[in-house]
Parts: sequence; C-alpha cells; structure tokens
Amino acid sequence: MRQLKLGKAFTLMESGPVVLVTTHDGHKANIMTISWTMVLDFTPVFAITTGEWNHSFAALRRNRECVIAIPTVDLLDKVVGIGTCSGKDMDKFAKFKLTPLRGKVVRSPLIEECLANIECKVIDIVKRHDIVVLEAVAAHLDAARREKRTIHAVGDGTFIVDGRRIDRRKRMASKIPCGV
Repeated sequence: MRQLKLGKAFTLMESGPVVLVTTHDGHKANIMTISWTMVLDFTPVFAITTGEWNHSFAALRRNRECVIAIPTVDLLDKVVGIGTCSGKDMDKFAKFKLTPLRGKVVRSPLIEECLANIECKVIDIVKRHDIVVLEAVAAHLDAARREKRTIHAVGDGTFIVDGRRIDRRKRMASKIPCGV
C-alpha cells in the first residue's frame, strides 16, 4: 500500500449522498448543496454540516427548519452550480430552473425535480463542529421518477454514482427495523 496524505483521508469516507437543502428566510427561499450528511440512527434524525459560510445558515438557525432534497445523477450539473454560487444575490430556483413545491409542515420548499424530499425541524446545533441535527417531520418520494441513481461526492471534485443494488435483506433481517 502507498501512503495517502492525511489531508486527503476524508475522501475515503465522504460518500453519503449529495443533497440539496432548502431554507426560507421569511422573504425568499434558497438552496445550498451539502455533501456532509449523516443518518444518526433508525429514527428519522439526520445531521448536516454547515455554518456561517453558507448564506442559508442564518435562515436555518433562525427559523429552525429546512428540507433535505435528494437529487439524482441527471441533476449533477445543477447540484454543482448551486454549490458554487451564493443565494445572497440571486434566486437559485430561477437560475437553475428548479420548481419549489409547498411542503406539508415546513415553510422551506420541496424541490419537484428531486427523487425525494424530507421536511425537517432543527433540534440541535453543535457549534464546535458546525453540525446541524435535524428531525424529519414529513417525507416525500417520487416513485414514478425514472432516474433514481443518487450522487456521492468524493471531496476532490469527483463524484460516484449509485450502481447495482445487491439484496441481502434475508441475511440481515435480525438487524433491520420492523417496517423497513
């Protein structure tokens, strides 16, 4: 094995799906791209990493809600574009031709073009590591959507796309929560 620079070690583990997070500041909606996500357990509690450097963070902290929208590979260029510009001086929904939809619980919009949308409430912010802990309050899936492959950031400007699904449900039955 060859040695890897420690500064690149995160690229070996940063494989969670890239998501779009929407917020609403009371005047307008915004979208930010997040590649640092985490499922905390089998309950609908998630975490994202973001902070003051993102324009949406103030709305997220103040209103304590957001939507996690899960894009698919056909939206990759829009996802990258959203992540490389600021909503401070533009409407990202208009710029990237995405359709905001009203959610059932939160004011932050769902994104119609995404495979899934999870409406969330902020339940904690771990300031030391800029971790925002979210509890899902509603979830939506576009089962009719043809493209279902999600994208995963490596962290160096490259991405991995979901591939073939391998079923081991029977062997793992004792570890899978009822109803999943």
